[in-house]
Amino acid sequence: MYEDKTLVCKDCGAEFIFTAGEQEFYAERGFENEPKHCKSCRDAKRGNNRPNREMFTAVCDACGGEAIVPFQPRDGRPVYCSACFAKMRGEA
Repeated sequence: MYEDKTLVCKDCGAEFIFTAGEQEFYAERGFENEPKHCKSCRDAKRGNNRPNREMFTAVCDACGGEAIVPFQPRDGRPVYCSACFAKMRGEA
């Protein structure tokens, strides 16, 4: 029923394939318009290409092991490693 289509990205002008599977997905979801941007331009627009976060090393307050966290630890505030944090949330 659907056939692959070659489309041109509105941002960068590159050609990309709008596959039959993608067209079927769009139809199932009720999307009426074809995509106007290639995958790399869509990812860039969504912020998926943002720089990596700065990570900080601290001592886990629960087990004493190394904790690598995406924030600057402050005095008086507990810091937990991934395993201890998951246990506290009941995810382990």
